[in-house]
Amino acid sequence: MPRLAVTSLSLSHLRSHKTTLIQGDGRPVVIFGPNGAGKTNILEALSLLSPGRGLRRAAIPDIARTPEALGWKVTARLQAPDRTHEIETWAEPGTTTRALKIDGKTAPQIALGRLARVIWLIPAMDRLWLEGAADRRRFLDRLTLSLEPNHADTVLAYDKAMRERNRLLKDQVHNPNWYAGLETQMATHGARLTTNRIEALDRLSAAQTDAETSFPRADLALTAADPTGNTTDPDTLHQAFATARHRDMAAGRTLVGPHRADLEATYAAKAMPARACSTGEQKALLVSLILANARALTDDFGAAPIILLDEVAAHLDADHRAALYDEICTLGAQAWMTGTDANLFTPLTDRALWFEVRETDGLSQLTEVPPQ
Repeated sequence: MPRLAVTSLSLSHLRSHKTTLIQGDGRPVVIFGPNGAGKTNILEALSLLSPGRGLRRAAIPDIARTPEALGWKVTARLQAPDRTHEIETWAEPGTTTRALKIDGKTAPQIALGRLARVIWLIPAMDRLWLEGAADRRRFLDRLTLSLEPNHADTVLAYDKAMRERNRLLKDQVHNPNWYAGLETQMATHGARLTTNRIEALDRLSAAQTDAETSFPRADLALTAADPTGNTTDPDTLHQAFATARHRDMAAGRTLVGPHRADLEATYAAKAMPARACSTGEQKALLVSLILANARALTDDFGAAPIILLDEVAAHLDADHRAALYDEICTLGAQAWMTGTDANLFTPLTDRALWFEVRETDGLSQLTEVPPQ
């Protein structure tokens, strides 16, 4: 099977990394070392090879190494099924947006979504089923974006129109003519946004059916406090926005629509809501969804996605850790995994490249080591 892999990654003035170069060969990558050594910073750099703000959702200036404030840069060689691509993304000092070049030509971020697929699981997601709906919507939209790169533009267009409508509401503008065009845009993009989400959930469900996996099946559902949160009919949305204007004006914001949707998960074998599961079961459900996402992308893209797993061993027992590594290797995915202890990854042996990270005088130092 063709591989999708980062075969060279260079970080310049990115957080704790002044200059770091990693050469890969398509195998999974293990990065271990103490807390604060700079492991997650490497995964953050990799996440910037996809559209958006990366796995930390950090402001662009915050990614730069301090106190130099020289800006930052990530350069990568990406081996895709069709050819090799050179990717550069960076931010100059004082800027709030990042620039991007692909094969030496300036490109929009959405081009990254078409070029490669990068998905991740980080410790902040461990409480996904216990936190607010906003975090679950963001998680769902990342899954959806991986399967439908145009989803990013749809979300941005809906959010832009909603922000403008919210300004009118806060300013107590009553003239319906001011709202008509914005609500038409919100209805069009909102219906498409929900359609994308539902299709992504269907794809994830199919990817879990008959899958050979040691992780539990998660049944997913898009829910909402009112019907507009998961309708795919633009006329229904348009009417809902018009009807809700008086109530929305009192609140100063839009109270109906797909931005109020929620994602529910159920541990299928136990018919138990994810929020009621144990910590270990919740982590296993998340791993299951990431693997299902990877299988769906493999079918679509012809190659497994790049998978970023930060401190993935937390809340997984030894058997589940070994099973996860086996499934990653069976998929043929280049997974970049971090942990504090090399022993957490010993089942991988020479199926992976191994790097140790240490912090010295505020700088991350990376060393390739033999399989542990």
